[in-house]
Amino acid sequence: MQVPFNYLPFEFKNNKAIFKEWKKLIKSTDFTLGKYMQEFEHNFKNYVNAKYCFGTNNGTDALILSLKALNIKKGDEVITVCNSFYATAGAIDAVGAKIIFVDCDSRYQINIDQIEKKITKKTKAIIPVHWGGASPDMNYIVKLSKKYNIHIIEDACMGIGGKINGKSPGTFGIIGAYSMHPLKSLNVMGDGGMVVTNNKKIANWIKKYRNHGMINRDSIEFWGVNYRLQPLQAIVANHGLTKLENVIKKRNENAIKLDLGLKKLYPNIIIPNRPNGYKETFALYMILCKKRDKLIKYLTKKNIEVKIHYPIPLHLQTPGAKLGYKKGSFPISESQALSLLTLPVHQFLTNKQINFMLKSIRSFYA
Repeated sequence: MQVPFNYLPFEFKNNKAIFKEWKKLIKSTDFTLGKYMQEFEHNFKNYVNAKYCFGTNNGTDALILSLKALNIKKGDEVITVCNSFYATAGAIDAVGAKIIFVDCDSRYQINIDQIEKKITKKTKAIIPVHWGGASPDMNYIVKLSKKYNIHIIEDACMGIGGKINGKSPGTFGIIGAYSMHPLKSLNVMGDGGMVVTNNKKIANWIKKYRNHGMINRDSIEFWGVNYRLQPLQAIVANHGLTKLENVIKKRNENAIKLDLGLKKLYPNIIIPNRPNGYKETFALYMILCKKRDKLIKYLTKKNIEVKIHYPIPLHLQTPGAKLGYKKGSFPISESQALSLLTLPVHQFLTNKQINFMLKSIRSFYA
């Protein structure tokens, strides 16, 4: 039996509805912004309950756009977690600001107990990451931001469809950034992203900047760039939004089965805490495993595809080391990197595949 990690071959198997809309788009030649983009931005802002939404060409540029919208630049400091994907820190560096890392916690989220001690007069923003589709304690981070008058930019790239006591990731801070990369809960056959905000002034600036600073066809207000999402992808995103709740529901059901099947293997397997009121997207289903590397080889031989997200924390990557960080700087993320394992949890898994995966892991530790 095969248990694939990559679900994309199944994701767009039924593509007639998308092709039908693509044909309409091609006939209309409405290839830049236009009604399909407007429809998606309207639908997405309603989905997450934000006032404004702007489609971008990817999640990384959504983060860069968010930082630029707050005029964060060289000489400023931005706090984030050291176990995220490269894009989080890369976006901070892209605007010239200094990356200030903190460690993660046992749920792989930003360690909220370490944020306050990193705040200085140069701190302009905190970027909490909804890592793996789970969420940190955003209410505490909001309190910190108010206490020190610093902005929150949420990296909610993996958080589309999640909830924190009914509120969507990406809507706690002044700006939220999302990704529609192929392995996200909402994806668009390629890269895509969004920025949301409730601030009208910021929204007006973003609307112009991501479209060359244009105020009409013949005039610009300032120098901008092209960060636009493509209408072809907006159609895919609209199609995906109609299915998203079922996708998240199925992933949560699969995660519950995995949790129940693995919890008896403690301490060989450690499952993160799932706080009440937190609805995860399970973009990643991560656990800590003893003899992780041997387990990977064992599962691979059984055609069970697993991953590591990620074996090297950001502060130990080459550019992270140049910031002055070294081994021992963030012991939790470093320890987790040695035993983290990501299992398939996607919506196309069958009960037989899940049971086979659980049986295989149990037999390894027997």
